[in-house]
Amino acid sequence: MDIAFYGSSLLSSYWNGAATYYRGLLGALAPLGHAITFYEPDAFDRQSHRDIDPPDWARVVVYPATAEGLRSVLDQAPRADVVVKASGVGVFDHELLAGIVERARPGAIRAFMDVDAPATLATIRADSAHPMRDALPRLDLILTYGGGPPVVDAYTALGARRCVPIYNALDPATHHPAPADPRFRADLSFLANRLPDREARVETFFIDAAARCPGHAFLLGGNGWHDKPMPGNVRAIGHVGTADHNALNCSATAVLNVARDSMAEVGFSPATRVFEAAGAGACLITDAWEGIQLFLQPDNEVL
Repeated sequence: MDIAFYGSSLLSSYWNGAATYYRGLLGALAPLGHAITFYEPDAFDRQSHRDIDPPDWARVVVYPATAEGLRSVLDQAPRADVVVKASGVGVFDHELLAGIVERARPGAIRAFMDVDAPATLATIRADSAHPMRDALPRLDLILTYGGGPPVVDAYTALGARRCVPIYNALDPATHHPAPADPRFRADLSFLANRLPDREARVETFFIDAAARCPGHAFLLGGNGWHDKPMPGNVRAIGHVGTADHNALNCSATAVLNVARDSMAEVGFSPATRVFEAAGAGACLITDAWEGIQLFLQPDNEVL
């Protein structure tokens, strides 16, 4: 099948945690004989922070983040057998959704991939005129980045025909043990972009822990932390490209995962970072949320 996928970015993980998820998912579909085209906007400085070259298993179309650019990529929708609009593109999200619903050819599968279902559902519930309310009955399929039964039930109640979670997983070809790297040496490392609905949990599980352990070294990777006050034993290194994730996970005594508030509340949503660390053989520590035991064995595979 010809699959047209409209998402944030396949080529860059800069302010784009879904990149690894998209790469693993679409990279596994291509060997099955599917032709994949990924449409991503030239936005948020991602193209200057690419961490992979265009892969041989997908055609990547980078389009201007303009009305003309939007029209040009939606003009391609009728050619596909499956048309997928992902959440969180960040540019023309509502227009892209309406466009794939209207422009996909008769008989094509129209799908919405929600990589942040708790947040999306909250905005839909809060807005009786939200564009998703009109689109849901016309979409053949909702795919979610985890979320389990609570998310499936919520989308079904809103009128979705079918909702299927696609959980994160381990790709041993990309997530594996690597030599330790002095750049990432620490007693505890934490890699995450700074987001409002995770900050309080980061303060509790990482920053406060560092303040209580002044004799230990803490490493913080990810965007947005440059103006956040930190204890003196925390070293913030900014964005870490995916090519360095294995080395980072193998260079600290332990690796921390902290879920966002909404993901922790819903549960059943293991982050990409969880599987990256597990694949590297790291000592993984995570905050507790419902469903973690379905993916990793507590006190054995995860603390």
